[in-house]
Amino acid sequence: MRAVPNWAVATAVAAPLLLVAGWTVAEGRQPAGYDPVRDTISELAGHDATDAWIMISCLVLLGCCYLAIAAALHAAGLPSRFLLAVGGVATIALVAFPRPTVGGSVSHGIAATVAVLALALWPAGSALWLPRGRDAAHPAAPEPPWAFRRGVGLSATVVLLALFGWFAFEVTSGSRTGLAERVTAVAVSLWPLLAVLSARRAHLAWAAGGPVPVGPDLPTVGVVPPDPLGPTHGPAPRRPDWLP
Repeated sequence: MRAVPNWAVATAVAAPLLLVAGWTVAEGRQPAGYDPVRDTISELAGHDATDAWIMISCLVLLGCCYLAIAAALHAAGLPSRFLLAVGGVATIALVAFPRPTVGGSVSHGIAATVAVLALALWPAGSALWLPRGRDAAHPAAPEPPWAFRRGVGLSATVVLLALFGWFAFEVTSGSRTGLAERVTAVAVSLWPLLAVLSARRAHLAWAAGGPVPVGPDLPTVGVVPPDPLGPTHGPAPRRPDWLP
């Protein structure tokens, strides 16, 4: 089991902080008509937003955080890491295809959908790829981190997909689009942090267990330990002045 570097933990912590701090600061720069419950995060980085560079910078950094976590989180397995990386690239693509001043954008909508779906599905990738618990055929193998176990990973994906469904409903026929988007975005940004902390804890527990014995256990009952002050092997040495 590979160790989780400290920079990966710091990156996972920075992801939700960047998101929340970005929209909080950007909202304060908008006119009085902006409503965070109704209006989306994308509008803060759109063409008509005041100081759009604030939200643009945070989205780019957020996508880079997802890419960095995908590169460092080896415990998640290749399928999950690939989906997490796709989510990071799609998050950056939101900046490349900003929302126009009037109407919608097909490219922006596709990028947003791919980003949320990839970030919602990546917990299930590790849950289906890794064993459910301790491998009975290989008892010496470390147990998967709790965040990557089948029940936990699938439950996380179900919750994130439910939030995505709420956001899609608000986009089409609701009035709380901004609230649904913010709740969904925070949820998908928190799961990488929980996964990184889980993998780090599992590695520390595995490393604290010490080396795994490779030979049979030798009996210790009735065995007299050697004298630490005596010779290591062979008869005791004679004094030079000793005569037979």
